[in-house]
This record gives sequence, C-alpha cells and structure tokens, in this order.
Amino acid sequence: MKVLIVSDSHGLEQELLAIKERHQQEVHAMIHCGDSELSSDSNEMANFLSVRGNCDYDKHYINDRLEQIGELRFLVTHGHLYNVKMSLMNLHYKADETEADVVCFGHSHVAGAEMIDGTLFINPGSILLPRMRKEPTYAILETNGNNIVVHFYEVNGTVMQSMSQTFGR
Repeated sequence: MKVLIVSDSHGLEQELLAIKERHQQEVHAMIHCGDSELSSDSNEMANFLSVRGNCDYDKHYINDRLEQIGELRFLVTHGHLYNVKMSLMNLHYKADETEADVVCFGHSHVAGAEMIDGTLFINPGSILLPRMRKEPTYAILETNGNNIVVHFYEVNGTVMQSMSQTFGR
C-alpha cells in the first residue's frame, strides 16, 4: 500500500496538480495536511483527504481526521492546534487518544519522519516554502511486509534517497 502525503502548498496549483497526476495511479490514498489556501472543491484538492491549516479559510475543511487506509490508522492534522513547532508532545497525546498508527502533519515546513512509542510521525515538508533545507518536498509512505518505508521527493518527482527511512511495524 502507498499513500501520498503533501502539505503547505500555500496556493500552488500547477505543482500540486503535477504531483497528484504523477502519483495518483500508484497510491491508494492522497493526504494534504493543510495550508493549501485553495477551495476544498477545487480541481487541485479533488481526491485529497485534507484538513484545515492556519492559512485555510474554506469552512468545509476539518481540523483533524482519522482514516483507515489499508491496515494503518492515520491521524491527519495541520499541527498548528498542537503547537508542533515547539514539540510533538501534544500531537503524541492525540495520537495515543485516537490509537493512530501514523500521524501526518505539517505547519513547520520541516520535512521528516520519526517513530515515537510505536507511532510514525510524518511531516512531508512544504512544496512552496521549505525550512531546514532548500528543496521543496512531499512524501510517500509505503508498506512493505513488516516495514513502513517513507520516501521524500522533490517537487519535480526526484527521490531524495538520503531522506528515505524504513521503520518496523
């Protein structure tokens, strides 16, 4: 199973469409972690499981969502309501409360993945304004037997091998 994860596109349309078109046939789900700054019914956001970021004003976006995708339970949020720029502690508590296997979030624009107490936290970075690196990024999670592999990509689709990580389930 594969899941595309993107966040913090901040109004980008062509880039978001290109990412979606590049991967939509190979992934089982597509997640947008907020701050799209696009209408929830726009063509760019079609088929994304999306949430509201602090820069999203469309009232149809929700703050958090729980999704069962394959064998994994995903908690999707932007992160601003959990103070993720300071710590993942509040988001970790929410993950425990919801029994999430994977947490997808954005807000900080810092790409990364880490396992905390058996829960995988993924921030795909930003496809417009990355922080802590120059390349705009998004991610694809892939289950592979007893492992979960997270690959990060540049907006043009180039895999960032040095950022790829494998986690045990």
